[in-house]
Amino acid sequence: MEFPTDENVIVGLDRADDAGVYRVNDELALIQTVDFFTPIVDDPYGFGQIAAANALSDVYAMGGVPKTAMNLVGFPLKQMDISILREILQGGIDKMKEAGVVLVGGHSVEDPELKYGLSVTGFIHPKRILTQKNLKDGDRLILTKPLGTGIVNTAIKGGIASPEVVESVTRLMARLNQKPAEIMSRYAVHACTDITGFGLLGHLAEMVLDSGCAIRLQSGQIPIIPEAREYAQMGFIPAGAYRNREFRAGMTVFGSSVDRFLQDLLFDPQTSGGLLISVSEKDAADLLRELKAGGVHDAAIVGDVISTSEERIIVQ
Repeated sequence: MEFPTDENVIVGLDRADDAGVYRVNDELALIQTVDFFTPIVDDPYGFGQIAAANALSDVYAMGGVPKTAMNLVGFPLKQMDISILREILQGGIDKMKEAGVVLVGGHSVEDPELKYGLSVTGFIHPKRILTQKNLKDGDRLILTKPLGTGIVNTAIKGGIASPEVVESVTRLMARLNQKPAEIMSRYAVHACTDITGFGLLGHLAEMVLDSGCAIRLQSGQIPIIPEAREYAQMGFIPAGAYRNREFRAGMTVFGSSVDRFLQDLLFDPQTSGGLLISVSEKDAADLLRELKAGGVHDAAIVGDVISTSEERIIVQ
């Protein structure tokens, strides 16, 4: 299949990344992304906030600032009251307002399965784009949100999670990656991505491929939603975690002390997860300190980048 080409495309279909980037001039490039999905939680307003935060996240991961958005809606009009759709859209609008993003349009279709998300356009300087593919030997890896949303959401569907857990994980998924993106822009960040459906190890694998580097993770330093480990031990593992493991198992080496439940958490598909930031060793401690001072309390240094001809992820 032959795709259209343009010399101004900086990041496009020739490599996997979080969003596409198109150069407008020497000072401005456009970041474009789109994402939508079926409900993660029962609360329509919360679902709208999560879906919007998730779509906006790709722009933050590229180092950019989201500016405009368009709604994407599939709604079962004959099965659900229109008031549910209003609540979903209000959740998305409120999250866009928080991000300083303007809603400029959208498209809806009648669909037997409810879906909601956004198409987002952001701005960035062409020389300040962050991609997945620029790991540097000695970099430290910082993760800004805890893992486990896929497992917790599976427990919610199973009727196991308490109302308090549902509320806390909804707040976590609805939290914008705006603040960590703003803070990291002041440091020597070499690569970045956001952790979503491929899980932490799946997204790390995308960063490692063709990098000439390996990644060493310290499993004890990785932030995890407290209840997620318990649910994992109870067997509430989403199907996506098994697919992620199968796809990337060949690139991953686990130490003997890393139990199966923790491995499941590292492959767990996330919804609206945190940023994974590859930053120079000299800036890592200061960046982490500023993230925590800025309210990103779960942020942690979870590993480092090592130069090697064997591109893999070592989990200790």
